[in-house]
Amino acid sequence: MSWFESFVLGLVQGLTEFLPISSSAHLRLTAAFAGWHDPGAAFTAITQIGTEAAVLIYFRKDIVRIVSAWFRSLTDRSMRGDHDAQMGWLVIVGSIPIGVLGVTFKDQIEGPFRDLRLIATTLIVMGIVLGIADRLAARDETGGKHRAIKERKSLKELGVKDGLIFGFCQAMALIPGVSRSGATISGGLLMGYTREAAARYSFLLAIPAVLASGVFELKDAGEGHVSWPPTIFATFIAFGVGYAVIAWFMKFITTKSFMPFVIYRIVLGIVLFALVGAGSLSPHAGESAG
Repeated sequence: MSWFESFVLGLVQGLTEFLPISSSAHLRLTAAFAGWHDPGAAFTAITQIGTEAAVLIYFRKDIVRIVSAWFRSLTDRSMRGDHDAQMGWLVIVGSIPIGVLGVTFKDQIEGPFRDLRLIATTLIVMGIVLGIADRLAARDETGGKHRAIKERKSLKELGVKDGLIFGFCQAMALIPGVSRSGATISGGLLMGYTREAAARYSFLLAIPAVLASGVFELKDAGEGHVSWPPTIFATFIAFGVGYAVIAWFMKFITTKSFMPFVIYRIVLGIVLFALVGAGSLSPHAGESAG
């Protein structure tokens, strides 16, 4: 991998990780369209450490408060009803599905799941799901001629059941094209949570999963499966760009809908299907990277 490739891929990772359009799909597609080798699941996992570092800094006050309350609740029974302490447990519970499924389907994630036809399918299908979820949220928030405004749930109403559902939604993002934030936010909106609550829990839930995945994949760099210096460079690029995207996205969702992302996903999926169907792009383009 050249330094230019690592710069571009780090930029793509930072731009797309927190938007509901799938960073893993865009890394895969960037390599395919540019004629580069597929950067691979290990590269994706390691550069995601950079974007998760951006999450740690952006939500640092929330994270310190949650971690502190969680640790105190281990020895202080009176703290176990505290919302922050409960959030600590809910992040752990919500991380279980992706941990189990990630280990179980590791070979598929690094192989068959990276087929461009599957990515096109998930882009379109999850785009439609996000569109439906966003429409339901908008209907509740604005009401209508014969419908009163319906109050949506906040994170204070999050329980174990909903935490696990969020977790299974996040696990769907093991398939490139689904999008971690897109799946968890869609799940949250369908369960009746506000856009801000769904996005905030989505980002917090991703921290243990992404950091664990990145650390696990670090061994590939040591074994020569990842080009170490360019990957580190891409990780720093992803961090800087990712932080800016988080700040913008959290403001965007308070007043705007997800429809621009829905349209983008569907159009990109259709274009990808057309290119593969016409023979202009191989469904396995770039997979010879190793």
